[in-house]
Amino acid sequence: MSRGLDEGIISTTVAQKSFIREFDIRASYLDSSQQANRLSNITSMVHIGSIPGALIAFFLCERIGLLWSMRQLCLLWMTGVIIVITASGNLGQVYAGRCIMGLGIGQAGVVAPTYLAEIAPAHARGMLVSMFAMSEYVGIMIGYFSALGASLHISNDSAKQWIIPQSIQIIVAGILFLSSFLCEESPRYLCKIGDWHKAKEALGSLWSLPALHPDIMTVIEGIQDELETDQNQTMRQSWFKSIMELLTIKSNQQSLLFVVSAQILAQWSGANSITTYAPELFSLFGINGQSEKLFITAVFGAAKFIASLICAVLLIDHIGRKRSLVSGILVQEVAMLYVAIYLTVESFSSSDESGSVKNAAIVAIVFIYFVGIGWAIGWNSIQYIINAEVFPLRVRTTGSSLLMCLHYANRYGISKVCLPT
Repeated sequence: MSRGLDEGIISTTVAQKSFIREFDIRASYLDSSQQANRLSNITSMVHIGSIPGALIAFFLCERIGLLWSMRQLCLLWMTGVIIVITASGNLGQVYAGRCIMGLGIGQAGVVAPTYLAEIAPAHARGMLVSMFAMSEYVGIMIGYFSALGASLHISNDSAKQWIIPQSIQIIVAGILFLSSFLCEESPRYLCKIGDWHKAKEALGSLWSLPALHPDIMTVIEGIQDELETDQNQTMRQSWFKSIMELLTIKSNQQSLLFVVSAQILAQWSGANSITTYAPELFSLFGINGQSEKLFITAVFGAAKFIASLICAVLLIDHIGRKRSLVSGILVQEVAMLYVAIYLTVESFSSSDESGSVKNAAIVAIVFIYFVGIGWAIGWNSIQYIINAEVFPLRVRTTGSSLLMCLHYANRYGISKVCLPT
């Protein structure tokens, strides 16, 4: 949700006239390439911060536990937002604030799936991780609609037009921070610090079973066996050993290659670049008014949210991972093909105002929605589920950290390659 909220808000913030004017996004002394590069720098700075954030998450999860890792990333996230909204025209401060936001948001991509993998019963893991993936669209939808509301009700001459939507992140991060005190710590971490009784109670509470239930005892005994093997290792040795296990054990090599391939294919399938630059993209289809672009963008976010919800509840644990993925890819592929054909034909058309061109543009917008729907059903959920399921417990946090570094590096690459001009 942290990443989705940031994406939804920043993609619409950079389209707000108040923000454009305050930070000279379209300054006359910049050519089109420089303007696009400045826009990309603003949107991608979170991804730069997220790469080290994903690595930091490994050490913090092992050292202070998953719940305190969650709390400190919320504080980092809020700190970054505060720096951004107090920038007052200072572009460098915006860059710094968004990088600090990235340090928190990058950790969330590791902490949350790892927590779910450690506490979820096997029969519900797919649905729970899918709901985690779905929460990104909750954030995107909130971001899109908040920007739309600000555009409709706040003057283009007021900085509040972009500051108020940005401030929503402080509210959400604060709620997550406070809510974490109602959660149970990871049983694995409790076992690691020697609190075996509390670990049983925590898992029993999460599974609604007695602390001494056989299923609870089986999980705790498995954790105990793992920890006894690693009890004499330092953090550095543990990190090094986990890396070596990922790279040298054949089964782990196959899992690593599989999830790396999935991450690369998912990120470069095009859906994330559409999310990041949605308002600029819709202008290619003849939607030029600020409010109109933001409204269509907000509906786009809602469509992706509904699709991801359907996938989490009805598809993942019923038709299986593979069928869900293939179905989503087919929908996304057909939709992207139409959009590509439309943009190619439209670029050679001399009658931009003709009825047929306008109708084709409307259909292209609909197919953009289907790109988002296909992504939500397919790649979006699967890329997190397989990360949580294919690695053994002893290397799961390490594998997730490395994969999320790759994830954010690809997101940064996409934001630079797909510059709107």
